[in-house]
Amino acid sequence: MTTVSLPSGTTADRGRAARYLTRDRLAVLAALAGPLALAGILVPFRSSFPNTDAALAMLLVVVAVAANGHRLAGVLAAASTAVWFDFFLTAPYERFTIAHRTDVETTVLLLVIGVAVTEIAVRGRRQHTIASRRAGYLDGINNAARAVASGTSTAALIDQVSNQLVQLLSMRSCMFQYGMAGLGRPARLQRDGSITIGPRRWVADAEDLPTGTDLELLVEGGGIFQGRFLMKAGPGTRPGLEARLLAVAFGDQVGAALASSHPADRR
Repeated sequence: MTTVSLPSGTTADRGRAARYLTRDRLAVLAALAGPLALAGILVPFRSSFPNTDAALAMLLVVVAVAANGHRLAGVLAAASTAVWFDFFLTAPYERFTIAHRTDVETTVLLLVIGVAVTEIAVRGRRQHTIASRRAGYLDGINNAARAVASGTSTAALIDQVSNQLVQLLSMRSCMFQYGMAGLGRPARLQRDGSITIGPRRWVADAEDLPTGTDLELLVEGGGIFQGRFLMKAGPGTRPGLEARLLAVAFGDQVGAALASSHPADRR
């Protein structure tokens, strides 16, 4: 039996997650401190320009924080801006009361516009993430297809696809086993993208795969069973349907390569 295995996780995935976490923490910090700092800067000049001008300046902080696409940070920035605008820039000053109706309307608008801008930014970030992920999917398919077309050895192709499956499905590890299926009674990734765990079907939108779960993807080529990719789930593994269907497509490419390769290529 020939196997190809990969170490758990990827450095790129861990680095990306760390960057996102750091960026989101900085956004929350800016949401809390930014409006207060700007309000303090405007205090000496509050009697020399209209409150609407001050509100526009404060709104810039909300937009800058919300542009990060982190909902909590954007909402905090909107709330913080409204609070400090009220406290420092509306009469009576240094009190959480507002004497004029126009200032009340301006404060409410600051909060509403800040939340709206945040939601727009969150949607934009989500769409960007989806587009980036799909571009990565296409690159993976193209790379595997080029490997097959160029006559790359099946062992090298299996290495490449194993790496793709680890990243695509957020798995801890992956190995290919020739001529094996069902051994150890693992969960199975079906051709329609569903996952069965024993007699039941995994509910993808409601639960993570249990950490340490073995998941197999059967590989066929030329109508002949070739083997399986055996993967192990890590914590928080919940691959989407698009990713699962792409994993099946990767398996098909390996199956086609194995069906057309000479047994001597299995090394």
